[in-house]
Amino acid sequence: MHEKPSSQNRRNFLAFVAGSPLLLGQQKAETLASPADALNVMDFEEAARRALPPAHFGYMATGVDDDATLRANREGFGRIYLRPRRLVDITKVDLRTELFGAVWKTPIGLAPVGNQKAFHGEGELPVARAARAKDSLQILSTAANTSVEDIASVLGRPPWYQLYPSSRWEVTEKLVRRVEAAGCPVMALTIDTQAGRHTETFERTKRLDNRPCVSCHGTKPEDFYRRKPMFAGIDVSGLKTSNSALSWEHVRRLKKLTPMKLLIKGIETREDARLCLENGVDGVIVSNHGGRAEESGRGTIDCLPEIVDATSGRMAVLIDGGIRRGTDIFKALALGAQAVFIGRPYVWGLAAFGQPGVERVLDILRIELELVMKQCGARSIAEIGRASVGYHNGPPVSR
Repeated sequence: MHEKPSSQNRRNFLAFVAGSPLLLGQQKAETLASPADALNVMDFEEAARRALPPAHFGYMATGVDDDATLRANREGFGRIYLRPRRLVDITKVDLRTELFGAVWKTPIGLAPVGNQKAFHGEGELPVARAARAKDSLQILSTAANTSVEDIASVLGRPPWYQLYPSSRWEVTEKLVRRVEAAGCPVMALTIDTQAGRHTETFERTKRLDNRPCVSCHGTKPEDFYRRKPMFAGIDVSGLKTSNSALSWEHVRRLKKLTPMKLLIKGIETREDARLCLENGVDGVIVSNHGGRAEESGRGTIDCLPEIVDATSGRMAVLIDGGIRRGTDIFKALALGAQAVFIGRPYVWGLAAFGQPGVERVLDILRIELELVMKQCGARSIAEIGRASVGYHNGPPVSR
């Protein structure tokens, strides 16, 4: 006759099962007590969710429609594999990257994110402090809650500036003159929100939030501008948040207006990349607004190769969208990007822990990138190339 298992045996068995890797991978990550507890940047997402009101988290997390493009930004990286190289002296690995004459410690920049006081009481200031501490490139949004002058002071250098085209040229001109006077060396014109968008996930989260939004956001379109310091002293009556008449003529006019380097943010096809070259643009950011611009269902990493091929090294090619790992950064660099920009990951860190959270996100990605570079025998950014990666089912099809 077999004996019934004792209570101690049952406890031992349950403890073994609870510790099994099969279950550990399915368990929900605990909320972080400090930035140092994070094992990867995704660990900050739940901490940010708990720190923010539903509508604020939803504003940051949303894509458009069914969030297909949002998912595609991540899924695209999964179709690319690495090709490790062996017996390479990897004692020293150099992550330094040069962009428009400036050298950065890593190719990891902080993308423009508007309305950062929705995520932290000091808005963009803790991000600037973190960028200064880590010598990271920061792009300031037109919709920032902090002025370009204050950011430059805290950052210790002028940031790059992201420009939203407004419905009146004189407003655009005043913004450009202001950031030019502040010493901004590069301006990125965002062109991917002109058609409008249906941010369904955001709208659903707003229904979970019982706070009165009118007190912060107003009721008229121009109220958006009146709360943004970059529009101080500018008549915003009747101003619209987009310009449906935007065209390449606008780009040419902008290029003539300022000596700042001009990037176009929101390029996704070889045709538009070639038009950027024809119109004297200095570079592009391959971007779909983090999956917030349109529902193409195509990730930016899938768009990157055709744009790199179309420009043939004649302009800077940068990328954002879905970057969460050092391997993602490596893959983007291998396919021809000169640098990458992260958005949501550093906002998660900002919302959960302020400046230390942003710094930890940057540290994790730097450490991961250095590790994968060593695994693939790349001792510098210049040694990362298309031979460093391959596709599981062939490269993305583009015509």
